[in-house]
Amino acid sequence: MVIGLLRKKEIWRMDLRIEYLKLYIAFKAETNFLDVVPQSKQLRLSLNMSFKEIIDPKGLCKDVSGVGRWGNGDVEVRFSNIEDLPYIMSLVRQSFERQMNYEIETDK
Repeated sequence: MVIGLLRKKEIWRMDLRIEYLKLYIAFKAETNFLDVVPQSKQLRLSLNMSFKEIIDPKGLCKDVSGVGRWGNGDVEVRFSNIEDLPYIMSLVRQSFERQMNYEIETDK
């Protein structure tokens, strides 16, 4: 249900591809910018960016650099409350925009 809301309301506004893997769902522009790992009571989101780059005033993100887990990136956030969707999407958008800006800069 929550993945459906993410897809219909927010994620589809971005130019991306979705790849359904065995253990997680990868959201890609050129490469993964978001991996969603479904868990029994929540979604574990991995943002493919450095923890020091994320702007997270609510402190929901966790630094998982050097920690083995399913997903890409050094930022993890757990999503279980639909009321957090706008804030969570602001974090996801940071990862997406970081990837898109990086690609533009490297194409020069």
